[in-house]
Amino acid sequence: MKQIIEYLPILIFTIAYFYTRDIFFATLILLIGLFIQVCLEYLLEKKVSKKTKIVFGISLLFGGSTLLFRNEEFLFWKATVINWIFSILLLSVEYFSRKNLLKVIMGKTIILPDKVWKKLSRGWSLGFFVSGLLNIIVAYNFTLDVWVSYKLFGGFLITSTYLVIMMIYLWRGGYLNKTEL
Repeated sequence: MKQIIEYLPILIFTIAYFYTRDIFFATLILLIGLFIQVCLEYLLEKKVSKKTKIVFGISLLFGGSTLLFRNEEFLFWKATVINWIFSILLLSVEYFSRKNLLKVIMGKTIILPDKVWKKLSRGWSLGFFVSGLLNIIVAYNFTLDVWVSYKLFGGFLITSTYLVIMMIYLWRGGYLNKTEL
């Protein structure tokens, strides 16, 4: 359910853009959708996660700047900045605190050796970095229509690909049994 709620703002952003062909109106719709997402998360879980707070704050900053300055380049950088923050967080939390952020988040769901958590964390950090880089490459080398379409499908496909790679890695390493897949 949470994944659906997280995906709705980008879906309504895409619909608004392709219906109106107005990136600024679509940005406003995106910000409203993100606000609704925060409210729904609070209503359903009685709290708002740090991840949601980071995404909402950066979206307000970059989406608001897009609207204020009437310049879509701020919006282009929003996803890249969010992805790169998550990339840096995964690496820096481990480096400075000696705690693996993925293990902290997912450690109750699956028991893995520390070396596996370290590999997963570095892999996801790389994935977030690549995702941010691809966003900027698409934004500056393709049309606005292509970039908006990429926002809808690209992030989902990249995340799905990394999940599959992670599951294969865990399965091949013998860390999952068939009932967990």
